[in-house]
Amino acid sequence: MNPLAKELNDIIASENPVVLDMLSELGKNLYFPKGILTQSAEAKEKAYKYNATIGIATEKDGPMYLDCIYEPLKTFKPADLFPYAPATGRADLRKKWREKQIEENPSMKGKFFGTPIVTNALTHGLSIIADMFVDKGDYVLLPDMFWGNYRLTFNTRCGGEVVTFNTFTPQGGFDVDAMLAKAKELGEKKGKVLLILNFPNNPSGYMPTVDEGQKMAEGLVALAESGIKLIVVTDDAYFGLFFEDTMTESLFGKVINRSKNLLAIKLDGATKEEYVWGFRVGFITFGGTDTKDQPGIFTALEKKVAGIIRGTISNCPHPSQTFVLYGLNHPDFKKQKEEKYQIMKQRANRVKDVLNSGKYDDEFVYYPFNSGYFMCLKLKNVDAEALRVHLLNNYGVGTISVNKTDLRIAFSCMEVEDIEDLFNIIYQGCKDLRK
Repeated sequence: MNPLAKELNDIIASENPVVLDMLSELGKNLYFPKGILTQSAEAKEKAYKYNATIGIATEKDGPMYLDCIYEPLKTFKPADLFPYAPATGRADLRKKWREKQIEENPSMKGKFFGTPIVTNALTHGLSIIADMFVDKGDYVLLPDMFWGNYRLTFNTRCGGEVVTFNTFTPQGGFDVDAMLAKAKELGEKKGKVLLILNFPNNPSGYMPTVDEGQKMAEGLVALAESGIKLIVVTDDAYFGLFFEDTMTESLFGKVINRSKNLLAIKLDGATKEEYVWGFRVGFITFGGTDTKDQPGIFTALEKKVAGIIRGTISNCPHPSQTFVLYGLNHPDFKKQKEEKYQIMKQRANRVKDVLNSGKYDDEFVYYPFNSGYFMCLKLKNVDAEALRVHLLNNYGVGTISVNKTDLRIAFSCMEVEDIEDLFNIIYQGCKDLRK
């Protein structure tokens, strides 16, 4: 049991042990992790200069947004705002999102997959997948650089055994061989593996190259054809934010319809793609496992998801679905997205320019990054948590410590002109701690 969960249980027991006895095993194991949210809360209070913690994009001291989504909040019919939405989401939004998926992912064209189901953003989708597919002791495979909430969702909640593989090769590319070898090893032990691939990756900000993506797809299909049951979950939260010569589509389209033993599940949403973090609109899409359509499977899986949604939150908010649909249909939608993309790309490029100067190399280097919201520094001489606290308390700068050596920087919320100053401060912080 996580020590944080035990601490909460002890508090309950000290006041009324009967209440503790009422909790389920899951309830007893739940806790609020001292991870990104806790560190970000501290940064919100103390980071008066720069706050590079929380995973949203900012602009001019406020959240980044598209005018086409912000402008119409008072222009909708009451019927598009106030009634309950269907458990699986607005039908017109689901249809529009499916069209968008096909347009942006050429490998999905002509393939068989279900209609996207609306979720309360991607974390809700991950929770549904965990409930549907993970029993206690089932393997959940992740790269060793992964979003910490996966552990809470798949391990603490459902009892899945989280296993990791090396994210990067010594040369700096994604370690496809390590992923396939570990999937094979686990699959041969239990026959079933749930693999989560989050690209662009949080926290590293890495998107595989085209060759790496193809190698992954072919390797996973081969493993499935060998008899291993693979559930491949593509967490595409940061889809579209590709800043260099990388894959520009989800791996989902490359593995669907190729093996009866490979079920691909695509998780995506408007949250980061359309800069509407508070709207909480995400989607689950199930891929087919055959070269012909499987309407029965898609319908059955959709009904199972609807059952989970009905039994937990009943349905997702209607207004936010309406607002997202309005934005997707707006004539300026693509133009405005391109404008924001260019801002994000400039920030990523500036980070690389600053770090490639070499002036920080005695204290830290950076992991490969080419996309998304984040990048990670690999510290050479100081502890990441000690540095995070020092930067916060002495310089008013907020960052995220991922582990003992890695410090995550959200360049998504840094103005281009402030980026060099940020890294100068981090470098000085390293020097302070070494005195």
